[in-house]
Parts: sequence; C-alpha cells; structure tokens
Amino acid sequence: MQTPRGLVLVVEDDPAIAELVTLYLRRDGFGVRVERDGAAALAAVREARPAVVVLDIGLPGMDGIEVCRALREGGDWTPVLFVTARDDEVDRVLGLELGADDYVSKPFSPRELVARVRSVLRRAASGPARPEVLRAGELRLDPGQRRAWCGEAELRLTPTEFDLLAHLVRSPGQVFERAELLGAVWGYAAAAGTRTVDVHIAQLRAKLAPRTPIRTVRGVGYSIEP
Repeated sequence: MQTPRGLVLVVEDDPAIAELVTLYLRRDGFGVRVERDGAAALAAVREARPAVVVLDIGLPGMDGIEVCRALREGGDWTPVLFVTARDDEVDRVLGLELGADDYVSKPFSPRELVARVRSVLRRAASGPARPEVLRAGELRLDPGQRRAWCGEAELRLTPTEFDLLAHLVRSPGQVFERAELLGAVWGYAAAAGTRTVDVHIAQLRAKLAPRTPIRTVRGVGYSIEP
C-alpha cells in the first residue's frame, strides 16, 4: 500500500485507541505500524525508521518517557508526539525536555492528533524559507542544512527547537507573543495552549547557556537580542 505521507509508529497499549488513531492516520495517507510496549517500540524505530512516533506515556513496563530518553541518548532524533492520559504539567514538561516535539492529552480528537502529526512532520522536513545563513550575535543558523551554532559549538536541536530559534533569529529585537510563536512554528491556534512555547524556550536557553540571547518581555513574549 502506498504511504505518501510516510510511516507513523503508534505506540499505544489500548487496542481501541490504537485502532481509532490508525484509522484516521490511514485516511490521511499515512502508513501505520502499531506496537504495544516500550521495548517493542524501540526495536520498531530501529527496524522501520518511521517518519514520526506517536508515543503514549503510560505504557506497561518501559513507559513512554523512558522510550524517548533511550532514543535521544542513542542519537535518534525521530520526531516524537507524546500522548498522555494524565492532565499533569510535570508529564508535559518532562516529555518536552527529553526532546519530544509536541503532545496531546487524552481524551483527544483523532483529527487534532492527525493535524499535530502533520505539523511535526512539516517542521522536521521543511526546507529553508531563505537560503542564507541566519545570524544574531554569536548565533549562526543554516536553514538549508538545519544546523545551528553558538560561537564555535554546534547545537543539538530538535526540529521544533530549530524552527523556533530560526523564527526568532530572523527578526532580532522583535518581540513575539506566545500565541504568535505557536501559530508560526507549531501551526495551530493559541487555544491549544501556549505552555509548549515556554517549555521549548526553556530548553533552548539551557542549550545556549551560560549566556542566552533569548529575552523574556514580561506579560508579552520573547525576542532575540540583536
């Protein structure tokens, strides 16, 4: 069967949810492989090389957070979209700190999940909006190669982190509201929640330490120092 949009690995131990997600993804042109536990998920990522992983946090045995940590520590930066049954900020923040690209909370709309998958893949596969290297202070970004440096040190960024940083660097000194960044980088409405923006900014700051050019404008949003 042709899968023009690529293969999605769905890691979900609830058969009903896995079947529903599979149905909607296949309707949208994705190939789908389903695994029920963390160990099988790791093996499937290595074997099948999916375009994106839809990863439930509450898996039996090795949970989704452990799976994502194992992938990132092994140098595998396949885009990950977390699914969590717990409306818990700790789960969300921890997941994104591990290098996940987005999350949805149960119960979720299957259409929304598919839209999030498409958005993650757009960020992972997008080419440069402009061919030139982007610069701001010690920061240097090559959108064509999707590589970034701070001084002489190359930064290891997720696709989402790269796109967020590039969006800021393209307009140094301009203050962007969280909702603006959510729409420009993630591609969905602010109603989905802007906490994701704050978490990714925190992660970028950690990677740009000890001195980060990202400035918080209290009550408004973020900017890159010119």
